[in-house]
Amino acid sequence: MNSGSRNFLIALLIFATGTSLFFPFLGSVHLFDWDEINFAESAREMLVTGNYARVQIDYQPFWEKPPLFFWLQAASMHLFGVNEFAARFPNAVFGIITLLTFFFAGRKLFDTRFGIFWVLCMLGSILPFLYFKSGIIDPVFNYFIFAGFYFLILLTGKNGDQSRPFTPALAYPLLSGMFIGLATLTKGPVALLILMITWIVYWMSFRLRKIISLKHLLFFGISYMLTTGIWFLIVITDNGIEFFRQFIAYHIDLLTHPVAGHRGPLYYHFVIVLLGCFPMSVVALPAIIKGYREKTLFDFKRWMLILFWVVLILFTIVKTKIVHYSSLAYFPLSFLAAYALHQGFAARAIPGWVLFILTAMSAFFSLLLFAAPLIGEHKEILFPYLKDQFAIDCLLTDVLWKGWEKYIGILYFLLMITAVICLYRKYFQTGITLLFAATAFCLLIYFKAVVPKIESYSQGPAIHFYQSLRGKHVYVATFGFKSYAQYFYFRKPPGADSRSSSQEWLLKGNIDRPAYFIVKTTSMKEMEQFTEVRLIGRGGGFAFYLRNPVE
Repeated sequence: MNSGSRNFLIALLIFATGTSLFFPFLGSVHLFDWDEINFAESAREMLVTGNYARVQIDYQPFWEKPPLFFWLQAASMHLFGVNEFAARFPNAVFGIITLLTFFFAGRKLFDTRFGIFWVLCMLGSILPFLYFKSGIIDPVFNYFIFAGFYFLILLTGKNGDQSRPFTPALAYPLLSGMFIGLATLTKGPVALLILMITWIVYWMSFRLRKIISLKHLLFFGISYMLTTGIWFLIVITDNGIEFFRQFIAYHIDLLTHPVAGHRGPLYYHFVIVLLGCFPMSVVALPAIIKGYREKTLFDFKRWMLILFWVVLILFTIVKTKIVHYSSLAYFPLSFLAAYALHQGFAARAIPGWVLFILTAMSAFFSLLLFAAPLIGEHKEILFPYLKDQFAIDCLLTDVLWKGWEKYIGILYFLLMITAVICLYRKYFQTGITLLFAATAFCLLIYFKAVVPKIESYSQGPAIHFYQSLRGKHVYVATFGFKSYAQYFYFRKPPGADSRSSSQEWLLKGNIDRPAYFIVKTTSMKEMEQFTEVRLIGRGGGFAFYLRNPVE
């Protein structure tokens, strides 16, 4: 079999593997507040209103995000209906695209084995795997940024240890600008900011010597402006310059001020990446620690190291701390992990301290996988230690555990220990494959068997209540906490009284239809101060109230 046929078969296997892991059970659990439901609701409102130029939530302008991801979700909902599967479908597709990109890029940079290692690292690490089964923006956003960087790296053409350096072409800056433009249309101008900071650091590492021509910079700029400018022009034409001003102001504010409830310590993202990207985060440590000590630093590795540290440091400085803010780091981290494995495979040695950390962290995560279902079966053991009454009330939700779910943790530990033993005994191919396959396989089972039960405790009763009101001529609102679930799961229609977005009007005003309120049990006393509302039910950590119109 020639190399072309072999690589085609491997790519086909990667496609089949990604399909079998990313698509199953996408609709088995409700969307999570805030981000998943927020984004899905914006896509739903595009379908309902037919307005695809401007992002909205509760039929009001939503300044935070550009429209590209919502277009993808809206297209998916057009095909599959308004549901969880459709909301998460675009990320599953981009998960497969990411894996195939890694394979072909890795093969171009090194060889087929490197491409396979790169795929395994991304496929079989915790947060990257879960993100490709989510409905958040970041997997698509991160892919476009990585693609933009990839063509920029090809443009520099400084891969010193390659027999044939890449030849710059006008296609490279055009493609790089286009992908960074698509990233900007997905989540905002932070895509260009990250590219600029990384580029400046890279340029400084070459002591400010010329590494790209002005002509190529011009082509990059033209491509970027054409990609992003069409949408901005359409929106400014329809809504005036105020939209553009609000959009830019929001993103500046997001980088300079913390979002309420999303603060964290300086080391927040370092811990998230180390734990959340297991096992590739541990495998990558030798490549990260060695850093620039190599005499002839492979240029792609230089870019990936710089990008990795820029992302971590930038979002450490940013005051808002949200898990997926640092998710772009998963892309260079997966490369560095594949690089470390490739070097270890060639040298027939993986450092003993790496195997030790893999063993320790495997035990830690296996214990977590085991403990969550066990606690679910015997949740009363937590009550004496919980200070939060809302958490206690949530745990009182009736959830059926079958008893076998906790054994997923034991299975994971056995598979991971087997992988470490294989690596220790130098059965590298088996050990590396099992290391990442075990994580992906056990997470897939957990996503189906355990995550829906955990979600039932956190928001299940509220979502079931929203769904029970769907299609009725009523208002639905939350009291005392912020949520987007009432819009998506109630399927709020357009055309309601504009005052219905005002909680005060719903509670005190002359409403024209019944108004339902969802309240956390810890806020029931505050709600009962309004004499016209009455309690109609409780479920888990939530209470449900009704106010009828005054006749």
